[in-house]
Amino acid sequence: MNRKIIEFYKELPKIYTESDGAFWDDEHISKFMLEAHLNPDCDSASRKQDGIIRSANWITEFCGGGSGKKMLDLGCGPGIYAELLAEKGFQMTGVDFSKRSIHYAKESAKKKQMEIVYHYQDYLTIDYSNEFDVVILIYCDFGVLSPESRQILLGKIYQALKPGGRLIIDVFNEPYLKSFEEMEAAHYEQSGFWTPEPHVVMQRNCYYKESANTLEQYLVITEDDVKRYNIWNQIYSKERFAKEVTGAGFEAVQFFDDVQGKEYTGEADTVCGVFEK
Repeated sequence: MNRKIIEFYKELPKIYTESDGAFWDDEHISKFMLEAHLNPDCDSASRKQDGIIRSANWITEFCGGGSGKKMLDLGCGPGIYAELLAEKGFQMTGVDFSKRSIHYAKESAKKKQMEIVYHYQDYLTIDYSNEFDVVILIYCDFGVLSPESRQILLGKIYQALKPGGRLIIDVFNEPYLKSFEEMEAAHYEQSGFWTPEPHVVMQRNCYYKESANTLEQYLVITEDDVKRYNIWNQIYSKERFAKEVTGAGFEAVQFFDDVQGKEYTGEADTVCGVFEK
């Protein structure tokens, strides 16, 4: 236990070092994540509800309507986007690695009599072939993955799309760094997001300039255990973003400031790309 605490302060982890424990599918943490997803005024898990609605409207318009089109929503969470896009006529399939979120999504679709297919699955393991007209991966989930995993995923998506199918994806853009604060802090909680037990949380936010990666690192110390959680992200320029995705065989169609279709300026915290197989 003491060794982990010393290591935490001694040096920064190597880029994309994995966490000690589960995050997205942790039995306790996933309760808080689901609550955040479903809070229409919170943007810590999903974007705020009004933004999600604008995104669904723009995606539908950009795709020329949803009728007769099959869409794959990667990292679908509790199905907020999937339900809105199903209402637009898309035949939706959602994949997410949170058992709790997928359970909620299935129950919600059942209550609303919506024919949406959901899979509790790591989307790095999908195995579709020429099946979807559109694949979406949004809320900057792509940059959470290591470079190796990103290439695997792009290959899986390319295979899943029909010829001429489109990938809609967003990432953090360089202006995001203006709001990213490098810091160190520690505090005690009787019970909280990370664990129901009394614990101390040590947090460290770092920016790796050479590789343009951010790290939000948390050391969670309980009476009997210590766990490290590393939340990584890749910061992109439009050029780096385009190069990485087109390197997997896609053609770049258009770029926007966000997944609501705002005209590209390069000044927003995010950049949304539309790519074609």
